[in-house]
Amino acid sequence: MRIAGLIEESIVDGPGLRFVVFTQGCSYCCVGCHNPETWDYKGGVEMTVADIIKEMLSNPLIDGLTISGGEPFDQAADCASLAAVAHDKGLNVWVFSGNTYEQLKRRGKSKPAVRRLLSHTDVLVDGRFIIAEKTLALEWCGSKNQRIIDVQKSLIAGKGELYENS
Repeated sequence: MRIAGLIEESIVDGPGLRFVVFTQGCSYCCVGCHNPETWDYKGGVEMTVADIIKEMLSNPLIDGLTISGGEPFDQAADCASLAAVAHDKGLNVWVFSGNTYEQLKRRGKSKPAVRRLLSHTDVLVDGRFIIAEKTLALEWCGSKNQRIIDVQKSLIAGKGELYENS
């Protein structure tokens, strides 16, 4: 798996104490992106999924896994494997993507890895960053067009359902 980096303990990439994987490679290249160093598909470093899992599970205090980027769905199979293990260990999974939930649902019809990653995602922060809609007022979103989707609720409802932080 090609990654830009790992954060072993984060409190800003979703609720609670999180292990964060920044995937390497993104074709969106949004103006004003928070992580432009993740765009180059040849950048970053190669790391095995097993080694990332070992790092993630080495801290018994984490509440969840966040997969960001870059674009996680460009490496959907590896990200799905990480998310599945996180779920097996009782961790919640957040994924940040430039794709919308609806785009991913369509892609998942022909791409099993995308469908599998969605099935192991609890919350999806979706949509490209748009600098004209930049805001600091929304928790976990960089621009007003982005949404925080409760994926499991959405899969049951058949449409994107917003996450309610309770």
